[in-house]
Amino acid sequence: MLSLNYCLLISWLLLLSTPHSRSLNPSLDDDVLGLIVFKADIQDPYQKLSSWNEDDETPCNWVGVKCSPRSNRVTELNLDGFSLSGKIGRGLLQLQSLRYLYLSNNNLSGTVSANLVRLQSLRTMDLSYNSLSGAISNDFFRQCGSLRAISLANNKFEGIIPDSLSLCPTIVAINLSSNRLTGSLPNGFWGLNGLRSLDLSNNLLEGEIPDGFGSLNNLRGINLSGNKFVGRVPDSIGRCLLLRMVDFSDNLLSGELPETMQKLSLCNFLNLRRNLFVGEVPVWIGEMKSLESLDLSGNKISGKVPGSIGNLLSLKVLNFSANGLIGTLPYSMVNCANLVALDLSQNSLSGELPQWIFQAEEKSVKKIQVLDLSANQFSGEIASAIGGSSSLQLLNLSRNSLSGSVPVSIGELKALNVIDLGENRLNGSIPTEIGGAYSLKELRLERNLLLGQIPTSIENCSSLTVLILSGNKLSGPIPVNIAKLTSLQDVDLSSNNLSGNLPRQLANLAHLKSFNISHNYLQGELPVGGFFNTISPSSVSGNPSLCGAVVNKSCPAVLPKPIVLNPNSSSDSTSGVLPPSLGHKRIILSISALIAIGAAAAIFVGVIAITVLNLRVRSSTSPSAAALALSTRDDFSHSPTTDANSGKLVMFSGDPDFSTGAHALLNKDCELGRGGFGAVYRTVLRDGRSVAIKKLTVSSLVKSQEDFEREVKKLGKVRHPNLVALDGYYWTPSLQLLIYEYVSGGSLYKHLHDGMGGNFLSWNERFNIILGTAKSLASLHQSNIIHYNIKSSNVLIDSSGEPKVGDYGLARLLPMLDRYVLSSKVQSALGYMAPEFACRTVKITEKCDVYGFGVLVLEVVTGKRPVEYMEDDVVVLCDMVRGALEEGRLEECVDGRLQGKFPAEEAIPVMKLGLICTTQVPSNRPDMGEVVNILELIRCPSEGQEELG
Repeated sequence: MLSLNYCLLISWLLLLSTPHSRSLNPSLDDDVLGLIVFKADIQDPYQKLSSWNEDDETPCNWVGVKCSPRSNRVTELNLDGFSLSGKIGRGLLQLQSLRYLYLSNNNLSGTVSANLVRLQSLRTMDLSYNSLSGAISNDFFRQCGSLRAISLANNKFEGIIPDSLSLCPTIVAINLSSNRLTGSLPNGFWGLNGLRSLDLSNNLLEGEIPDGFGSLNNLRGINLSGNKFVGRVPDSIGRCLLLRMVDFSDNLLSGELPETMQKLSLCNFLNLRRNLFVGEVPVWIGEMKSLESLDLSGNKISGKVPGSIGNLLSLKVLNFSANGLIGTLPYSMVNCANLVALDLSQNSLSGELPQWIFQAEEKSVKKIQVLDLSANQFSGEIASAIGGSSSLQLLNLSRNSLSGSVPVSIGELKALNVIDLGENRLNGSIPTEIGGAYSLKELRLERNLLLGQIPTSIENCSSLTVLILSGNKLSGPIPVNIAKLTSLQDVDLSSNNLSGNLPRQLANLAHLKSFNISHNYLQGELPVGGFFNTISPSSVSGNPSLCGAVVNKSCPAVLPKPIVLNPNSSSDSTSGVLPPSLGHKRIILSISALIAIGAAAAIFVGVIAITVLNLRVRSSTSPSAAALALSTRDDFSHSPTTDANSGKLVMFSGDPDFSTGAHALLNKDCELGRGGFGAVYRTVLRDGRSVAIKKLTVSSLVKSQEDFEREVKKLGKVRHPNLVALDGYYWTPSLQLLIYEYVSGGSLYKHLHDGMGGNFLSWNERFNIILGTAKSLASLHQSNIIHYNIKSSNVLIDSSGEPKVGDYGLARLLPMLDRYVLSSKVQSALGYMAPEFACRTVKITEKCDVYGFGVLVLEVVTGKRPVEYMEDDVVVLCDMVRGALEEGRLEECVDGRLQGKFPAEEAIPVMKLGLICTTQVPSNRPDMGEVVNILELIRCPSEGQEELG
């Protein structure tokens, strides 16, 4: 068999032997032929590299390839996420001008040649998330040229980290995480003075962390988590004054935390969980005032929580769980007003349950979303003020010594997903107000002293999956309403005083995994069907009056007495007689005979009824041209039916007619674009009017028809010159379409960043776009509609240059405004999203739109994207402009294409307004109505008393 090198040589010679190739510039031959040879070594199942043609004179127009405009040589190869497999061959070695190589998120295998790193121009190499393997040889980094960033993360590399890394003086970022690397850290690391980011997490590294931190003066982030490091954290870590992120979690580190860490005044993320650290939480921790996340959980830390924690005003996440802490919590923690998650579970904390957590004062932990104080020794009652913690999503106070009743104010927690008050001494009844917490997914109240009945209001918690009420003194029947909780998976009502029959409707709960009703006083027959056909006998034991196959006890038959027809009665008697022609014979009809007779009669009537209905349907059916067109094309082949009458088409004005536009609607050539909520097509109605049809992504829009139509009709009523009008909709259970007016001028994003035919927006056009967008948002907010997804690709420009904002309010079509679902729908809006938007349960208000608008303003004025990825850094537009303002060079941020063609007295105040709108604290942002007033004042300052800026 020919060797790989020999096969490559043959391919090279064959390509060079073609007349066309010989006519090319030799330097260009290297790039074309190099990429063709590279392609020959890989598999491309989706033909994403189909544009790579060996007959082309230059590869600069190929997918994934970028070239220098001066030399026409390849400078970037980006094949991230192309689903490629195979080997990384030697063809890439011909790309002598290559600066950026991105082959991540594929399935490439085999080893990586050290010669690849030796490309003299190569600055960034990202081979992460593949199946590359083998050892990283010591020669790998011996000639690393100008390499600045390398990522081999999430592969199968093994062996030790080579010392030759120390020979790369220009390197600033190293990511070797999630491999199988072994051995200790090479001393060469500590000579890389320019290193900013080091990630070696999730490997098999061991030994002590060398005391060489002090030399890494530029280090911003270090992640050594998920290894087997032992010993102490070196004191020299305190000399890395620029550190912002430190993660040493999931190792075997021991001793006390070094006091020098208090010098890390810029550090905002410190994770030391699951190690063997001892001692107390140091008082000096309060000096690390930039901390936003502090995790010391799963160690052997003892003593009290120091009051200096209250100095961490930026703290959002605090986790001291699974340690040996004692005493009470310091009141100074009330100063941590930005706290979102507090986990102190599995300690020995004692005293009264801290009431300041739930206080409604100005200085309190009002943003808390996750509160876990479980498995401690807290006593006292749960304050009714807990109802003011409107952001609370998870509340776990289980396994303490709490007394009193469950506060009725629990029902005010609309964002609450999980409540666990189990294993305490709570008494009284479960408040009926619990139904107000309609977002509940888990309710755990087991092993308390609760009395009374299970409230029927629990049916309002329609998302409930876990209901644990065992080990109390609850009485009365199991409410039929529980059968309405269709998401239920685990139910435990055991060891109570429940009585009565089990509702048969429980058999309709399709997702049940467990249902324990043992040791109660329930009676009658168990439900038949579904989960109850296979329920464990132990789950129903201890109920002497239950019957059914599961408990090996037959249920008593309840049959009426036979009907006796008396022939001696008069013919007009109501007792039921035989006609004289049948004689005087006594006849007894059994129940089974009567049932058979009744069934036969019912079938006969049913056949007649169905026949009549079919005749009516056939005579009344007149297929809608629009519905037929929408249900018979390939693009909607997922629809379960092609019945024209199965869908509902509604136009808010005018009569719908897609009969001439159905082909265009479903033709891929007429697709305008795709977003998080679906694809958009252009079609033409019979009257010649163009419309845009958004086909919604069905898998994530699962609201009922009633909810869908209510939300869509609300959006259809909104009319404003700067809003894309919603003209109608089409509904079936598996297909939903929204019908919009068609805007011909393209998106603002394309005008700003793609040039739109070489033209660029003038200052007046940009100002009008900003003002028109502001007016549209102000109009939406007046109608109590939040846009949720402000970005330049959702602002369209009509033929007269006016902006029209689209895609507003679509998130309301989701079954619930879940952060994970919603973020997956608007992930393309990265950079526009307000900081509170990323928090799991912080209330979304109109101020989130104001933040996105502020970013949009800066994007329009500067011509830069909200987030731009550089070779070794990420530039956030808001931060860049804010820094320029502080340095007095704000005017330099204006789009370079506008230099000398814009009024500074307008541009600078507009940018300042954008920065005000992107303030971190939502309450400090103006309303959109105020924004409109300010913009109009900037344009016409003589009309107001003051000028902005």
